[in-house]
Amino acid sequence: MKSLFDAVSFKCSKLVTKNYSTSFSLAVKMLSPSIRDAIYSIYGFVRFADEIVDSFHDYEKEYLIEDFEKEYYKAMELGISLNPILNSFQHTVKEYNITDDLVQAFLKSMKMDLIKSNYQTQAEYIDYIYGSADVVGLMCLKVFVSGKEHKYEQLKNEAMRLGSAFQKVNFLRDLKDDNTILNRTYFPGVNLNNFNEDSKNQIIKEIEEDFQIAYQGIVKLPIEAKFGVYTAYIYYKKLLKKLKNTPYYEIGNSRIRVSNYTKAGLLAQSFVTYKLKLV
Repeated sequence: MKSLFDAVSFKCSKLVTKNYSTSFSLAVKMLSPSIRDAIYSIYGFVRFADEIVDSFHDYEKEYLIEDFEKEYYKAMELGISLNPILNSFQHTVKEYNITDDLVQAFLKSMKMDLIKSNYQTQAEYIDYIYGSADVVGLMCLKVFVSGKEHKYEQLKNEAMRLGSAFQKVNFLRDLKDDNTILNRTYFPGVNLNNFNEDSKNQIIKEIEEDFQIAYQGIVKLPIEAKFGVYTAYIYYKKLLKKLKNTPYYEIGNSRIRVSNYTKAGLLAQSFVTYKLKLV
């Protein structure tokens, strides 16, 4: 009956994905059914860790993230966890040969959010982006290439740049909440007090360069993954375009969104592009 528990665990990870991110959930639906559960499990793991450091303000966050990490390694050792999110994730880690350095880098960045509020140097910024976003892209890449090391190495840089682009778009979109609610500043030298059109455009230029390189990897992905990843790429490119066309002071005072109607249109657009083999 362990198989039934495992199936329920993956369904829990899918539920987490659907409730926390409609856009990511939509993109996962565009993946081959053979790899969807694995991607749901990765999202569930990183989402829960992120929730601990970002949302559980009335609880001992340090204890919770440390306990979450310990329970993960127990699951890896025993091959089971009564936490369904950890149970499904440890299955994916083992099946697709996700290396422990990626998991550790991610947890390191999550823990940094508990003790650090300002990333003042480029080195600190790059290190945080690597752990919070790049390695998530690499975990997903392991699934996309079915754990094949040669293909993974071939697409590794592009996967990291896509993860970076997604995270930087999130940082720019969430600039107000990160500053006013979480008291965090991720972009070196940029906060609500000195944010202006020049600093906005500099950040956007950096993200556009990430997207340009990332696209070169998307077109080389296996067919099982290409459409889903391209859908996410199109969504974030649209969000970046909205941010680019929004005055800096509005970004600093509100959260820019892409409507569900627009998301549906983007899905149709990406589907036509994919079917015409333009990607």
